[in-house]
Amino acid sequence: MDLTEALQKTKEASRKLLLCDEKGIDAILKVLAHQLVEQRGEIIAANKKDLAEIDPDDHVYDRILLNGKRIETMADSVKNIAGYGSPIGEILEEKVLENGLQLKKVRVPFGVIGAIFEARPNVVIDTFALCLKSRNACVMKGGSQCEKSNEMLMRIILQSIMEVNPVLLDAVILLSNDRNEVEEFLRQPDYVDVIIPRGGQGLIDFVRENSLIPVIVTGRGVCHVYFDKDGDAEKGRNIVLNAKTSRPSVCNALDTLIIHRSRLGDLEKICRPLEEKNVEIFADEQAFAVLEENYPLNLLEEATDESFGTEFLALKMAVKTVDSLEEAIFHINKFGTHHSDAIITENSGEAEKFLKTVDSACVYVNASTRFSDGGVFRLGAEIGISTQKLHARGPMGIKELTSYKWECIGRGQIRT
Repeated sequence: MDLTEALQKTKEASRKLLLCDEKGIDAILKVLAHQLVEQRGEIIAANKKDLAEIDPDDHVYDRILLNGKRIETMADSVKNIAGYGSPIGEILEEKVLENGLQLKKVRVPFGVIGAIFEARPNVVIDTFALCLKSRNACVMKGGSQCEKSNEMLMRIILQSIMEVNPVLLDAVILLSNDRNEVEEFLRQPDYVDVIIPRGGQGLIDFVRENSLIPVIVTGRGVCHVYFDKDGDAEKGRNIVLNAKTSRPSVCNALDTLIIHRSRLGDLEKICRPLEEKNVEIFADEQAFAVLEENYPLNLLEEATDESFGTEFLALKMAVKTVDSLEEAIFHINKFGTHHSDAIITENSGEAEKFLKTVDSACVYVNASTRFSDGGVFRLGAEIGISTQKLHARGPMGIKELTSYKWECIGRGQIRT
C-alpha cells in the first residue's frame, strides 16, 4: 500500500487503542521485553552489519552499538513502562458552572505521533513502548546507519503485537530511508498529530522546514557546567569527569566548562582526571595559560569562536573564563541549546539565581548534566528531551505524550 493508505490505517488503529484495556497494553509490552532478551542474538547479528559500515572511532559507533547489556537495559525499560499506571483518563481539573453544566479536563492521547531520529536503535523500542502505554499510534523513521538494527527491532515489535492483539498491528509503522517518502510523510497533517525529531541540527532544521505537522524539538544538547567562585573543587572534579567522560556521545554530556576567574588556580585539579581519558581541551586565553603548564600539549588547543556552542559528542571540551555569575549565565543562554546546564557552588544565593535565570529544560546545582534522562527521572524512558517551551520541556515520558480535552455534561442547558 502507499504511504497515505498506510497512515489512514494507523489513524484508525489509534482510535482502537483508546478502547484497549490496561492489561492488554501491558501484555504486549511484557511479551516485547521477553522477546528482546530471547532474540538478543539476532539483534546483535543485525547490529554488527550496521557497525561494519562505521569507523569505530566515529562517535556514532557507540550510539549505534547494541550488546547484551544494552539489550537487557532496553528490555528492563519496557518492563518499567508496563509497570506504570496509565495517565489516560486522568482528571486534571473539574468544576460545575452556575447553570449546573459539569466540566472535566481529562488527559487524552495525541493520536498518532511521528518520531524521526538518528542513530541509537534503542529509540525504536523506547518510542513504541511509550506511545503504546500512552495509547498513541506511532510512525517512526530511524537513521540509515542503523537500518538493519531498526528493522530487526521492528520485527520483534510486530511479533509481540501479533501474539497478544493482532488488531493493533497498524498502530506502528517504520518508514524506509527514502527521503521522498519522509518528505511526503511530513505533509500529512490529516493523519499525524505531532512530529518529534531527535538528532542533530541538520535533522531538526529539515523537519522544521518541511513539516506541515506541529513539531516538538528534542535532542541537540550543548551542555555547560559553571564552576563558581564559591565552588567545591572536589565536587567540581568529579562532576566534570562524569559529565564529560561517562558517555561522551550522548546529548546530555558536557561540552563547555565555565570557570570563575578567581578559581583558575583549581582548573588543573579539575581537569587532571580528564587527561587519563584523553579528553581534548579547547581553552580560552586565560585557561590556556594555566593548563599549558599542567595538561598534555597534544590534548590542548586554544579556543576559537567555534569552540563555544559546539556539541562535541566526543572526548572534547571547551573551557571559558568569566568574571561573574551573570557573565556565565549570559554565555550559557547565548551558546546553549536550552538542554541541560549546571552550577557548582556552595553559595545558596548564587545557586538560586542560576536556577531562576538559566533558560534550559534541566538546570542542576552540584550535580552532573548526565542525569537528564527519562529513565533516570523515573519516566520509564523518553521519546526525547524537549528543548522548547510549548507543550513539554525536558525528558518526554508517558504523560508528555498526551494532551487533554474538556468533557462537558449537561441536562439540556442552552447559552443565553
